[in-house]
Amino acid sequence: MRRTIVSIALSAGMIHGAGADGIGVIAPLSGPSALLGQQMRAGAEIAAADLGVTLTVRDDACTAQGGEGAARDMVAAKVAAVTGFLCTEAIEAALPVLTTAGIPVVTPGVRTNSLTDRRKKTGWLVYRLGPRADDERAATAAILTRLWRDELFAIIDDGTIYGRELAESFRNAAEQNGLKPVFVDTFRPQLDNQVATVGRLRKAGATRVLVGGDREDIAILARDAAALGNGMIFAGGEGLRGAPGETPLAAGTIMIGLPEWSDGASPEVLSRFSERQVVPEGYALPAYAAVEVATQALEAALTSGRPVTETLAGHDFVTAIGTVRFDTDGNLGDNPYRAFVYDGTRFVPMEVP
Repeated sequence: MRRTIVSIALSAGMIHGAGADGIGVIAPLSGPSALLGQQMRAGAEIAAADLGVTLTVRDDACTAQGGEGAARDMVAAKVAAVTGFLCTEAIEAALPVLTTAGIPVVTPGVRTNSLTDRRKKTGWLVYRLGPRADDERAATAAILTRLWRDELFAIIDDGTIYGRELAESFRNAAEQNGLKPVFVDTFRPQLDNQVATVGRLRKAGATRVLVGGDREDIAILARDAAALGNGMIFAGGEGLRGAPGETPLAAGTIMIGLPEWSDGASPEVLSRFSERQVVPEGYALPAYAAVEVATQALEAALTSGRPVTETLAGHDFVTAIGTVRFDTDGNLGDNPYRAFVYDGTRFVPMEVP
């Protein structure tokens, strides 16, 4: 019944505030990000088929010109909502056009903080199904201050902007919680060994180490610590999900990262991906969830007689990647980053006190 009601409402233009002729998908279907854009398209198409809604798909090529052009096409098509986007340039060019037309956007891919931070100034109707750019740092700081409250911990980074910001966020949070690292330093990355850095960490008495760096450097640090007979545990950010390098990652390594969405998806949803020979990786499941959110918001608007934009904030949406809720600025109400520990084969969720 739900599928039928939504389909009739969309095709008949019954949703208040929009010409309601389906849901739009704007993604980079050409250029260097085309693979990720195709993941979005595939996930959205499977969701649309499952929910009985129609899609209008456009390529933004990850450019401002492409984003604005795609947005104008969506207005002409009178879609009720738009999902997608990966690139800041494209969505920032599209949002003024879509907002003027009263068409909200649910994006699983754009992390730029200003997209929602400027909401009061811009009035943009954007809702972020993915994390903010600063969510990883915030989660790392919050989780490790709880995990390592009674540990001798150190903080090191590789000198990159990413590494320094991750390290400094944890350091500030630790100090605000009355904790002090036993060692803070910048190491030289991409070396064949990190024996000198490990030696300094051992001398300082560190048993836990946050590394603002990539997977290979963290693997080498852990390998050299083990060779020196030190039981240090290393932690890093979501870069630990990167492709394995020459050095195996040590079991016990902690990652603050996003879940593998397929781990929490229902067997029914995963079977539909399998039937269509689509691998549920990357942005495929988040794009599926974005269409679910848009459809549920449209259904709520139909029931209440309110604009779709008023049904998106402050409500729970049950999706393939879990229950989500947006705050009044359009951000996810709950930081999606979690703690995981490497078991020698894969990262598994770990309990945080």
